[in-house]
Amino acid sequence: MAQSGKSSAKKSKPSYIYSIIGVALVLFSLGTLGLVVIHASKLSKYFKENIEIQVILRDNVKENQATALRDSIAHKPYIKSIEYVSKDVAAERFKKDFGEDFIQLLQYNPLYASINIKANANYVNTDSLKVIENNLTQQNIVREISYQRSLVQKLNENVNKIGMVILIISCLLALVVIFLIDNTIRLAMFSNRFLIKTMQMVGATRWFIAKPFDLRSIANGAISALIAIAGLLGILSFADKALPELNGLRDNLMIALLFLGMIVVGIAISLFSTHRSVMKYLRLKLDDLY
Repeated sequence: MAQSGKSSAKKSKPSYIYSIIGVALVLFSLGTLGLVVIHASKLSKYFKENIEIQVILRDNVKENQATALRDSIAHKPYIKSIEYVSKDVAAERFKKDFGEDFIQLLQYNPLYASINIKANANYVNTDSLKVIENNLTQQNIVREISYQRSLVQKLNENVNKIGMVILIISCLLALVVIFLIDNTIRLAMFSNRFLIKTMQMVGATRWFIAKPFDLRSIANGAISALIAIAGLLGILSFADKALPELNGLRDNLMIALLFLGMIVVGIAISLFSTHRSVMKYLRLKLDDLY
């Protein structure tokens, strides 16, 4: 009996290895999609927070009035950054950007002073910007509000479309992940069906039989997740070298949560599938195992 048990255990080892690798590959695919979602979200936020809103001031506005308005706006919840640009500074920037000194030609500065705002990403949408614009134009010293309205609308439309596509893909992949992991574990447990039944026939309780398999499934699930995480870290390292500008979009907290989620998913599905397979073989009659 002991020799039979050892023989069964030896035969099950390759199945466990294949099971670990199979689960790791599935978790790697899920983690890759997770990284795409995280970086897409950060990229969307980056573009939104770099759209500049110009609060163009009237020509006769004094500098102390302009700075007072800037200070009153600065504490608003939608502000990410704010800057006051005087007429002289605006002229210097124009000359630097275009290489022309139009003041010497015109003999006066036609540019307006402005307060340049970059808003938090949550406020960069058509409705929120319309409210902000209405509030700012009520100020007597404000001439007009200027920003790329078509760009804001197009950006939000594309973000919504991409978000919907990613959501559908995520749901489908989640179902595929659960199905593949479950089948991988069940195939691994198939080679242990006679060992499980033998333990039951000699009087072992269901808990006693299931416990070592459950503990092994927890370890296997964790190992699979760690292998998948190592693969994702390799991708991130390669991306850092190939595209260094992506470093600014890195959200280490979200990536850490993704990795933690992969470990939890790997352990949970492995444990559930293993325990269910053990219970299934315990309920079967000996003849049904063949």
